[in-house]
Amino acid sequence: MSNARAITFISRQERQSKRERERSKALIKLNKRQASPRRFSKSLIRFDGQRMLRKLQSKIIKPLASCNAARAYSDRPETWQMDKLTDIGSRKIFTDEHDIMREQVRKFYESVPMERKMMWEEQGHLDREFFKECGAQGLIGIEQSADKKGHGLDFYSNVIQIEEQIYGLVPGLMQVQNDLVLPYICSYGTDEQVDRYVPGIRDGEIISCLCMTEPGSGSDVQGIKTNAVRDGDDWILNGSKVFISCGYMADMAIVVAVTDKNVSKAAYGISLFLVDTNLPGFEKGKLLKKIGRASADTAELFFNDVRLPGNAVLGGEEGVNRGFQFLMHDLGRERLLVAMGCTAQLEKGFELTRQYSSFSPFISIIFTIEKNLRAITDKHIEAYANGDLDQQSVSMLKYYVSEKMIENTTKLQQLWGGYGYMLEYPIAQIFAGARVESIYAGTTEIMKELIARTL
Repeated sequence: MSNARAITFISRQERQSKRERERSKALIKLNKRQASPRRFSKSLIRFDGQRMLRKLQSKIIKPLASCNAARAYSDRPETWQMDKLTDIGSRKIFTDEHDIMREQVRKFYESVPMERKMMWEEQGHLDREFFKECGAQGLIGIEQSADKKGHGLDFYSNVIQIEEQIYGLVPGLMQVQNDLVLPYICSYGTDEQVDRYVPGIRDGEIISCLCMTEPGSGSDVQGIKTNAVRDGDDWILNGSKVFISCGYMADMAIVVAVTDKNVSKAAYGISLFLVDTNLPGFEKGKLLKKIGRASADTAELFFNDVRLPGNAVLGGEEGVNRGFQFLMHDLGRERLLVAMGCTAQLEKGFELTRQYSSFSPFISIIFTIEKNLRAITDKHIEAYANGDLDQQSVSMLKYYVSEKMIENTTKLQQLWGGYGYMLEYPIAQIFAGARVESIYAGTTEIMKELIARTL
């Protein structure tokens, strides 16, 4: 019986070796075919050159180091050729300047001690000093232009910050500052509002949040009840918000409120207010306990006759009743960022699991799925950077990637056995945090409805 088993084992090894030899031959043949200039027409070569030129023209405005030339687009491997998707310099959408930035950001996030991260998990929020440290590293206000008090880098630089924060197992609250608050102030705020808030947020001195969701309206922005009424030159704000990221720590908040009920559609009577959290009548509720991401503080906020000056409306008097327009202008960006986060979390979970259980048959299957998610996510990142991303595509991306991430994170966690159920292990934290991805920035059901409208 043991001899039969030995023979079977040897034959399996032989079959595996044969497959590897065939795969190697196929790769050699494919590389020769790609290297041959006869495989490409002149028009295709011109197209690639123009594409690379556009990338070079949109490279980082503020050089991160003395690296002068971007890596040639063709020098980087295809996604399916990569052995490790978190390797620096392995993705085509980035340049050498981006790689230098990634090295610096990775070094910073990896330097955060695990004891400090566990302390954040236990207390339910980050410490204020960490926001200041991120500000000193230039990780807040990345895309905002210099005339708007930002660092003036490109969208790809912001992608790097988000991915490295995830790879470093650090809560993504810098994303709230970079992608939910600063874009509104810098795009629609008055010069006075920009000068008052942006430098402090950029430096980590002011922690901000976006207050949109309410207990009764969920994802329906047009169903909000929080309202502001004029009182002379001032506004009186009343209402409540829930599930507000950074709400517990916030020094200022952008609050979505109804300012005109006598309109044909509710969307036409919404305004955004810049509210300091130390004003009388502004109350912070309890710190909400979540299934996952305990260190990313989430809170309830209450507004009881909060008196605001007339210039608290985002955009000044011209911004009154234009809040819904502001919110909808770049909604696809938030959904793209969720998809990016899902892909990065799955990559981190996969690398942790590959080190722990490299012989599981699930590993190769999940790696294939992971590569596919990375490929389609990068295509959408590039499309957004070039101004070509449409709402239908990003809704499909958010729906598909978030659901696949939840499904495959569950499989990865299963491979850890009992350890995968212990929150002190990163894989358990990734597993617990994955569930929210199909909920925020528009639930899966809303994504399906948006997709159906375009068919």
